[in-house]
Amino acid sequence: MLPQLVRRLGLMLFTVWGAVSLTFVILRLAPGDQATVQLGPEATAADVAALRTELGLDRPMFTQYLDYLGGAMTGDFGESYRFRDSAMTIILDRFPATVVLALTATALALTVGLILGILAGRSPGRLADRVISGITLVMQAIPPFWSGIMLILLMALTLRLLPSAGSGDLEHLVLPAVTLAIPFAALIARITRSSVAEVTAEPYIQTARSKGLSERAVLSRHAIRNSVIPVVTMVSLHIGTLMGGAVIVEQVFAWEGVGSLLVSAVGNRDYAIVQGATVLFAIVVVTMNLLADVLNARLDPRIRAGVTS
Repeated sequence: MLPQLVRRLGLMLFTVWGAVSLTFVILRLAPGDQATVQLGPEATAADVAALRTELGLDRPMFTQYLDYLGGAMTGDFGESYRFRDSAMTIILDRFPATVVLALTATALALTVGLILGILAGRSPGRLADRVISGITLVMQAIPPFWSGIMLILLMALTLRLLPSAGSGDLEHLVLPAVTLAIPFAALIARITRSSVAEVTAEPYIQTARSKGLSERAVLSRHAIRNSVIPVVTMVSLHIGTLMGGAVIVEQVFAWEGVGSLLVSAVGNRDYAIVQGATVLFAIVVVTMNLLADVLNARLDPRIRAGVTS
C-alpha cells in the first residue's frame, strides 16, 4: 500500500505542476495586455511601458515562469490589482462559499440519485426502470446554465418563492445547489442502477431470497451494501470536478464563490487571481482522486486482498 501511495502522491505533484505551468502559458499567450487593461484605453504608451516594467512583464518569459513557479510553491501568487490584496487571501475568503455549494449539491445528488438508482435497479427492464432511465438521461443531458436559467424563471420570477441571485442565506443556496445537483444526481442514479442490477443477479442474492427473506431485507442487508462501492468511489472522484463545474453556476446565480471570482478575473486579466484559483482547484481535484483510491481500496475486498497479498 505504501509504494502505491507514494506513487500517487508523486503523480499528484506532477498534475498540479502541469496545471500551474499550463495556466501560466495560456495567460501569457492570450490576446491583450495586463498593463493596458489595468490603465485603460486612455493610458499613454509611456505609462503602459512603466507598468509593464513594474509588473515584470517586460522580462523574458522563462524568467517570469521561474519567479511564478517559486511563488506558487509557497502559495504566493502576488497581489490582485483590482482588490489591492494578496490573491490567495481573496481566494481563500471565497473558498468556503464554493465548498458549501458543492457539498450541498452532493448531498442532494446522493439522496435523489440513490433513490432513483435503487428503484430502477431492483426491477431491470420493467416500466419503472425504463421511466427512470429516461428521466436520468434527460437530467444528465441538460446543461447547467440552461437549467439554472429555467429555475430562475420558474421559482424566482414566476412563482416568486426563491431569490434569483445572491449569496449568504439558505434561500440563496437552494437554486444553485439544485442546478449543480441535477446532472450529478443523474450520474449517481445510472451507476447505482447498474450496480444494483448486477448485484441482485448474483447467486448469493438468490440464496437469500430462497431462505424466505423479504425483498426489502434482501436489498438492505445484501444488495445495497455491495452496490454502493462504485458509487462511493465515483462521488469522491466527482466532488473535485463538481467544484470546478460550480464556476458556471456561480456566475449564473451571482454566488460569491471562487468560481465567479475566477470568471471576473479572467475578463479583467487579473493574473494573480486566475493562477491562484486554478492551482487551488487542481489541488482539490487531485486530492479527491487520491481519496477515491483510498476509499476504493478500503471498501472493495478484491482490491484490499490484492494490496495485502
